[in-house]
Formats: sequence, structure tokens, C-alpha cells
Amino acid sequence: MTESTTHQHLENGIELACATLPHRRAVAIEFRLLAGTVDEPADRLGLARVVEETVSKGTATRDARGVSDAFDAIGSPHTSWTERESIHFSCLALPEYVDAAVGLHAEFLRTAGFPQNFVDVALELGRQELQSLEDDPQALADRHLGRQAYGPVLGRHPLGEPETLDRITRDDVCAFWRSLFGAGRMQVAVAGPVEAESVADCLRRHFDGFGPPQPEGRDPHTVEFRPIRTHVEKETEQVQIALAFQGLPKGHPQYYVQVVVLAVLTAGMSSRLFTEVREKQGLVYWVSAWPEFPRGSGMVFVGASSRPEHCDRAYATILRELERLPNDITLEELDRAKTQIDVDLVIRGDRTQARSRELADDLFHHGELIPTAQKLARVKAVTLEDIRRYFNEHPWQPLSVVTLGPRKIREAAE
Repeated sequence: MTESTTHQHLENGIELACATLPHRRAVAIEFRLLAGTVDEPADRLGLARVVEETVSKGTATRDARGVSDAFDAIGSPHTSWTERESIHFSCLALPEYVDAAVGLHAEFLRTAGFPQNFVDVALELGRQELQSLEDDPQALADRHLGRQAYGPVLGRHPLGEPETLDRITRDDVCAFWRSLFGAGRMQVAVAGPVEAESVADCLRRHFDGFGPPQPEGRDPHTVEFRPIRTHVEKETEQVQIALAFQGLPKGHPQYYVQVVVLAVLTAGMSSRLFTEVREKQGLVYWVSAWPEFPRGSGMVFVGASSRPEHCDRAYATILRELERLPNDITLEELDRAKTQIDVDLVIRGDRTQARSRELADDLFHHGELIPTAQKLARVKAVTLEDIRRYFNEHPWQPLSVVTLGPRKIREAAE
């Protein structure tokens, strides 16, 4: 029996995607709550992450240790994280414990107690993590560029700001949870040896009556892109170079062309950026390019770190590679990029948790499930002419640039 997938909207408001994988041994479950940093009050930045970290620290019937022991009793590793437009809770479970794992998530999502001591700990840890960013130049540059490329709302960092963390109270945490947690804001993706209807019944039992059933939280947020260049002075051994340009959203007709372009630029040791910037000239310690996808939009980032004496040439070489790619890309490069994408999709599909993550992303970006074979076919159909057309219709200029380190890049480097 091969994989089968289903997509359905339950009466309680949950949107469910299920991939039945009969030969797997574990079930991967991802709960995506459609509320994130974009939903925080402007003077309470960091609130969404505090909610995410404390929502499982006690319920109407269990304390924090009781919740943890209940997951351990069924051998279910679980984790959570906060993004711009969503908060995620995921776990793995054996098939016979799926109902128990879903029930535990429902218990803390629906009846969270938010003990004051755990709220205080989450806030203190947030302050410490913010302070530790000062010792991570790459993360610090990414944080600055996120605000610059996305704007003041989409560009919020999950950790918030020191002054906004100081304002957050337990009442703020409870208010965020009460107003934004509910089945109408939930997308659930499940992959493994389970039947879709049994999963749906399980979600009905545990989540019926959890807030309004009407779908919410699915509108895109505005990107406020600023094409400027900023330097952050900091005494570091390397200059961090971070740049961004507006890309395409998932679902755009040329999206898979962009996927191939990024693979040519940065996938593997034969990629353009690795070969030209690092291997041939030794200008950088690392260099990479990657996309991000807020709902309804896209952004392409390029990052590198370089010695101060090499940073001008490193920056200029990155720009040169972006400029020349559509003009001199070869069929060999194109085929190699397609092969790497193919292998990556197949390998990810062989990991149950990665498969549930892929289903969750399909729900979030497309509102439907896109078969892996269809994605591969779209990649394989990309031609050299498609790549040239992509750059012509979606130029990578203007750029939003942040550099961080002991010296600026000279204007002449552009």
C-alpha cells in the first residue's frame, strides 16, 4: 500500500492534513496555531514566545511536572517554536498512543494555567537570550536585516526587546492565549501509519468547543521592504554581510524557477556562491542563500562572513554572481541543481516528521495539499529560458543590506 493523503475542514474549525504511511513505525503530528509575533501588541514584543513556552507548564488538572511525565509515559518527544505568523507544537508517537498525544496537546492548549513562576522564568530566559545575541554576530545581523526587509510588524524578532519584555505580565499572557488560541486558528498535519478518519475523530473528541469554529488568522500581512544599506559597528573578527531582495511567494507560477535559481546559487559545494566566493578566492568563512515565505509573499536572503580586509571584494563578488547568473548559467548547472532538489525532496519525504512538516506548509501557503510528484515535475520542467525570464521579470535589485563588524563596505564595492 502506498501513501494516501487527505485534506479536510472539521466542524470544530480545525483544518486537517493527513498522510497515511502504512510502512512507517511512528506518527508525526504538528499543530500549527495561526497566531505569532505579528499579533503581539507593539509594546509587548516577545509575548507570543512567552505564551508558547509557558502554555504547557500546567493545566487544570496537572502541574508542569505532571504534563512532562504524561508525555514521557507514552514515549512521545515533543517541542514547540514561535514564528512570525504562527506558533507550532509537534510530537512523535507510536500509533497506539496517538490519541493520548493529541489529548495531552488539547489539555494544555485548552486549559493552560500559566503559573506565575513559569512566566517569570520565561521572561528571564528571554532577557538572557537577547543578551546572548550580542555574542552571535550572524544572528544579530539577521535580526537587524529582518526588521529592515520586512518592516516593523513582520520583521519582529521572537525574543522581542528588553524594554518590551519588562512590560509583559501574566495577565498579558493569559489575554493573548484567550483571544488567539482556538480550533478556528488550528491547522494540524499528521503523517504515519494512521487512518485519516480516525485522526479526524480524535481531533473532534479533544477539540470540539475550543473557541469559534470559523477559520481565522489566514490573511497575509504587509511586507514593508526598505531598500537601504545599514552598518552596525561592532568589534568582531569577521564582518557579517546580510542582504535581502523581494522574492516570489509559494503558489506563484514562477516559484519553482526561483527554487532552481537558489539551488544553482547555494546548493552543494559546486554552487555558484560557494565556488566563486569561498573556494576560488577564499574571501569568506561561509556564504549561503535561502528563502523565507510569510503568507502571500517571499524574501530571498544572502549571508556571508568575511575578514575586514576582504569584505569589499566578498560583497562585490556576491553581487557579481547575482548579476551574471541569468546570462551564463549552463545546462550542466541546471541539471545538477534539479538533481539536488530531487534528492532533497525524496530524503525529506522518507522522514516522517519532515513529511508532516511539508503537509503543514502546504496548508499554510496553498490551502491545499500539493503532491510531491507534482512539485518534482515543476522543478524538472524549468529551462534555461525560464531562469532568464525570472530575472528579467523579477530583478534582484533593489537590495536591503546590513553589515555588522569593525568596518563598513565601501560604496565602490557596489
